[in-house]
Amino acid sequence: MEAQQAKARKFVLNYGLILGILLVLLGVIMYVLNYHLKPHWSFMVITFAVFIAVVVYGIKGYKKENGGFLSIGEAIKVAVGIALIAAIISGLWVVVLSTILEPDYMEQAIELQKQEAFANNPALTEEQWEKGLEMSAAFRGPWITFAFTLVVDMLFGLIVGLIAGAIMKQRRPYEV
Repeated sequence: MEAQQAKARKFVLNYGLILGILLVLLGVIMYVLNYHLKPHWSFMVITFAVFIAVVVYGIKGYKKENGGFLSIGEAIKVAVGIALIAAIISGLWVVVLSTILEPDYMEQAIELQKQEAFANNPALTEEQWEKGLEMSAAFRGPWITFAFTLVVDMLFGLIVGLIAGAIMKQRRPYEV
């Protein structure tokens, strides 16, 4: 008799959509409060807490439907899947923000970084700044930011899934 195994797809899609929507809501709040260029540290803490909570609840739900059994691999699969769906949704928000709502978003961000760089390093010359700007030009488009969001969120999902899986793992008893 084979044990019935839960399908990860349901949890990945449901919790990925929830997390993606929550991340977009946080992004909208940051935009409305004018923190989208330089977020307050509290937004970052809230974002990480929401990310971790939704991924862990997704893994926990999968484990429950799987008869209380969970391997680290299954936890990672669910966590990275949730992170991927959420990253696609929140990445699209970043593209909308930087191309439609704030078409000069990148220029504003660069100007803010320039002010901080010169304030933190008085020895920095305009020529050095311009050279650094030229070198980073290829990494500044909205779709590059989207790709970066995908990679970072999936990496974070991998880490959360690994830790949660190690804590929540429960092996199936050996069947004869």
